[in-house]
Amino acid sequence: MPDDSTWQRFEYVNPEMGVKFHLKFYAPNPSTAERVARVVYNRVEELNAIFSDYSPSSELNHLCAKPPGKPVRVSSDLFKIIQRSQQLARWTDGAFDITAGPSVRLWRQSRKHAEMPAVNLLAIATKRVGFWKIQLNPRKRTVTLLAPNMELDLGGIAKGYAVDEAMRILKQNGIRRAFVAASGDMLTSGPPVSSEGWRVEIRAVDEFGNIYPRTIHLKHQALSTSGDTEQFVEINGRRYSHIIDPRTGIGLTNRIAVTVVAPSSTVADSRATAISVLGVKKGMDYANSKNLQVLILNMSNKKHRLLKSPQWKLW
Repeated sequence: MPDDSTWQRFEYVNPEMGVKFHLKFYAPNPSTAERVARVVYNRVEELNAIFSDYSPSSELNHLCAKPPGKPVRVSSDLFKIIQRSQQLARWTDGAFDITAGPSVRLWRQSRKHAEMPAVNLLAIATKRVGFWKIQLNPRKRTVTLLAPNMELDLGGIAKGYAVDEAMRILKQNGIRRAFVAASGDMLTSGPPVSSEGWRVEIRAVDEFGNIYPRTIHLKHQALSTSGDTEQFVEINGRRYSHIIDPRTGIGLTNRIAVTVVAPSSTVADSRATAISVLGVKKGMDYANSKNLQVLILNMSNKKHRLLKSPQWKLW
């Protein structure tokens, strides 16, 4: 392997999948860095064309438009991400559920207008939700949607998957020191030259309950943060997160932020979302059962509290 300790550091940022998609890595020269970054961003755009629920032409939306009960052969990327989502849905009894698209779309409008969804519309939306309404055939790589008018939403896992793919391409091209981030989802490989890891700031709490930024160092790890700290809406004096509980169709009100550290960004991203929905106690129980490194910032009381799973090792 070449000695990359003398390589230059390069940084790129492009708007992808509705967020700023950051690349930081070490490469031998500018032309190599430009070429590799272009390959990475092309792959992310390819995945967006598969996973997007916004684009009418996406493979995901084409799948949703098929008649119910009809097996549809899909790309390996789409099959893989649905298969992983379904596994997590079963593990969490539906706290993570990609069929929640109807409720998600309803809440997007509610956030725009700062008003609760109409009760009748919410009831109609939630009736269309249920992870058991998807049937998978791994041998034929087909997906069958068992109910009419289903709308799948991969928002809790797609960016993590794209981050993993970006890192895979970097490694494939000989890049061994890299940091990839899509909003709150990040993945690292080898550390920067002369450093113990890539510097990341996360929110911690002091003994008085005050929130402050704490720096950690990551290498060969993924980290994702989920919760209502960035995107929320206040309606009639109550704060609702952009994260929807698929079981109720309502935006979360539990005021927590969840950070998950895992080997892959797909895992960290989806588990952070699932634990946010499960809440503090059930979320931590789930983390312990799956041996996850999890940090939960509980902001539901005046004095904020920070809870760590026994596996948390970053401090």
